[in-house]
Amino acid sequence: MSPKAPMYVRIFDTTLRDGEQTPGVSLTPEEKLGIGRQLARLGVDAIEAGFPISSEGEATGVKLIAKDGLSPEVYALSRANEHDIDAALKCDVGYVHVFIATSDLHLERKLKLSREQAVERAVQAVSYAKDHGLVVEFSAEDATRSNPEYLGAILKSVCEAGADRINIPDTVGVMSPPTMQRIVSSVRQTVREPISVHCHDDFGLAVANSLAGIEAGAVQAHVTVNGIGERAGNASLEEVVMALHQLAGAKTRIDTALLYETSRLVAKVTGVVVEPNKAIVGDNAFGHESGIHTHGISAAALTYEPFDPALVGRKRWFQAGKHAGAHGIAAQLSEMGLSPSTEELAQIVSKVKDLADKGKTVTDADLSAIAETVISTFPAESNPVSLVDFAVMTGIGVVPTASVRIQINGTQYVSSETGVGPVDSSIKAIQKLTDPLVHVRLKEYRLDAITGGSDALAEVLVRVEDDDGATVSARTTGEDIVRASVEAMILGINKLLLKRRLITNRPRGQETQSA
Repeated sequence: MSPKAPMYVRIFDTTLRDGEQTPGVSLTPEEKLGIGRQLARLGVDAIEAGFPISSEGEATGVKLIAKDGLSPEVYALSRANEHDIDAALKCDVGYVHVFIATSDLHLERKLKLSREQAVERAVQAVSYAKDHGLVVEFSAEDATRSNPEYLGAILKSVCEAGADRINIPDTVGVMSPPTMQRIVSSVRQTVREPISVHCHDDFGLAVANSLAGIEAGAVQAHVTVNGIGERAGNASLEEVVMALHQLAGAKTRIDTALLYETSRLVAKVTGVVVEPNKAIVGDNAFGHESGIHTHGISAAALTYEPFDPALVGRKRWFQAGKHAGAHGIAAQLSEMGLSPSTEELAQIVSKVKDLADKGKTVTDADLSAIAETVISTFPAESNPVSLVDFAVMTGIGVVPTASVRIQINGTQYVSSETGVGPVDSSIKAIQKLTDPLVHVRLKEYRLDAITGGSDALAEVLVRVEDDDGATVSARTTGEDIVRASVEAMILGINKLLLKRRLITNRPRGQETQSA
């Protein structure tokens, strides 16, 4: 960015308002408060908590956040009318985000207003909000498709009425960075108030357009965690912030080490899955398979990573596959506590490539199994946890329950748990028994039918993670889906234990006679 870009950029988070408008997402007031608290920890400057007039639950959520004493400014959204602003005032917010459409398309087809009527409504709303002691950010909805002269005129009028900040939304994501720069530059010549940009991702340019607007003089970016929002979503908080820090030399209040944690929380609460190849927070953002890349990473991380993953709360990882080389596979084996000779490593690499060429994803379980057949000194304690037996109960009117008996270092333990289904309850019972050894989170569960028919051979893939961020995957196959899932979970736990060599504590649970 050019030297005129601001040294400090405000982050206005609208995950709880525009992000919640993602189709299929509906947050309870308590869920909103939980995310709001995390956003405060993250360091955003402003939280748009919701649109109070839309429902009683929405108003309750906004009020909860406003009364929680969070450090960011807490905004309520309001259309340009007194009724909406009164609803915001009842939520005890000190900040309101007032908007009205300014494009001829919206004015004529949606609002049935003339340009002059829209200016009058905007000015009256801003004046009313200011008379009631609110800080006002004014948005010209569909600004980027508005007549430039009219846009300048209405923004000048609301500033004269007391608006504290001006927001330029690219409501349907039709801008390119050069055009966004020109619009912001033009508005800067019209008003003295601070300018925000609010960009949507319909053409995949929301982050680029946000940065272009900031380069042109905007001092605040409207963003959402993981880029969630209506249609294709909004500018991604994590991408905007990291681009500002790493590429633009700008500063924000964001604690970047909490970006991944925040992303996971929002994904969990909203149910909107983060794509594996999503920048910054996607599972593959710091994953490497190519032999050329893993060799470079082993020599110097910056060869194939733009910054240290720890900066955003992440860790790099290597994937065995047909593109992998000896350096990457050696690094994976080293994490498992294995040190093959040069000859053994060559054999392992060859077997991995043969397996991958058949179209199979080579999991850590596959890699360790291959290594076991090649390395003569494979650790004897490689499988400290084994399944003895299990039973499940499920059906209509029955709470799904599983009883699992496993053996850990020669001693048997049993536990029962309930869940949403037989697989969930079985996995919970396993986690309960093995928790003293390693606290495991199930990051991914995938079930695929290999053959057809009701007796299809099923393939279960799980990816599990411990508290240190170590991640392994395990794959099993079988005609019994529940059994295959249980075996895959135990296999994944064994691989984590092998990585950590953490086989010390006796687990809690009901002890029985050893086999």
